[in-house]
Amino acid sequence: MAAAGLLRPTLTLLTGGALAQALPLLLGPWLARLYSPQEFGVYHLFAAVAANVAVVACARYEFALPLAADESEAGALRLLCLMLLGGVTLVCVVAAALWAWIAGALWPAWLPLAVGVLGAVSLATLWATRQQRFPALAVARVLQHGGGAVAQTVAGVLHAGVHGLIGATVAAGLAALAVLRLPWGRRVAGRVDQQAIQSAARRHREFPLLNTPHAFLGALQDTVTVALISAQLGSAAAGAWGLALRYLKAPATLVGGALSQALYPRLAAGGGRITAESRATVRQAMLTLAAIATPLVGLLWAWGPQLFAWAFGERWREAGELARALALYIGVHFIASPLAVVTMAWQAQAWALRLALVGQLAFIVALAIGLQLGSLAAAGWVVSGVTAAYFGWYFWRLARWPLSEAAP
Repeated sequence: MAAAGLLRPTLTLLTGGALAQALPLLLGPWLARLYSPQEFGVYHLFAAVAANVAVVACARYEFALPLAADESEAGALRLLCLMLLGGVTLVCVVAAALWAWIAGALWPAWLPLAVGVLGAVSLATLWATRQQRFPALAVARVLQHGGGAVAQTVAGVLHAGVHGLIGATVAAGLAALAVLRLPWGRRVAGRVDQQAIQSAARRHREFPLLNTPHAFLGALQDTVTVALISAQLGSAAAGAWGLALRYLKAPATLVGGALSQALYPRLAAGGGRITAESRATVRQAMLTLAAIATPLVGLLWAWGPQLFAWAFGERWREAGELARALALYIGVHFIASPLAVVTMAWQAQAWALRLALVGQLAFIVALAIGLQLGSLAAAGWVVSGVTAAYFGWYFWRLARWPLSEAAP
């Protein structure tokens, strides 16, 4: 029954997500010929930094929206998020100016707009998730991901370079935001004043205290990864890493994103209480994801380099070698990606933060060791081995979670 209840919203989101990911996948070979590995390297460094800031720009209070007791509290949380996002965006203006001066380039000037748009899309997505407006969520995903790829293609034809890659992503985020229709005023339902905002902030303080460092460090892993590769092997290698991860993680974004948006409100409805039904739902989700991930891993092991050279051109064969090496990591990440909402719904964020710190440190150490061996592929094999062990423990622990409200 639990799995059946997730089917309809998951399929709705999956339909939109399929188109959202199909467009980047179909346009990928063209994009790889319109932009050089060096341009992709710079873009992925910028995108990693922008995402690193945007993911915590609302102090993760947006993820408390499905848990809000009523519409008045939800409205207070929304306003709190908007105030925090505005403050972070202003700080990014100064940071962007400093970054542009250090880099001797203008592309860092996009940072405030990129952070503001990404943060607003996250807030609007959780607002729509609370209201279970799944068709709007599906359309927004098409516009943000698929529309972004289309816009990047147009910018590449116009020889817009790094600015085209960044600007297209920002424009796609704005289009998604328009569809999600986030209210910007002070009234949604009931009266929302400063006292209500403060009360909501206190009630859900575990999100800034526990989930914010968790999310920030998770995004920081991507930023440090690109920075390490750029420093060790150059921006072209960073571009190969970015291209490989962009397309290898597309299935996780498609299936995992749809499942997590449907799974979170269902688990959150229990008010943090772990029941046999909710644990069975999580187990079923893991088994389903594993069944999808297994053939993907086999495909990359068998034909990764050939597929990348055929699809993107011979200059991207290194990305295919990396894809083969990272296949196991991609598989376990595919399973783990939508499960991040489980510990939020089960109010076990302290446990999740501790485990994530171990995993992120292990990833960076594995990457650094692999890079010392002199190639991206070597780094990928080391990362795959370490992350397979880490996620294996994570899956086993979730499947055996005690039927109680308290985290272990």
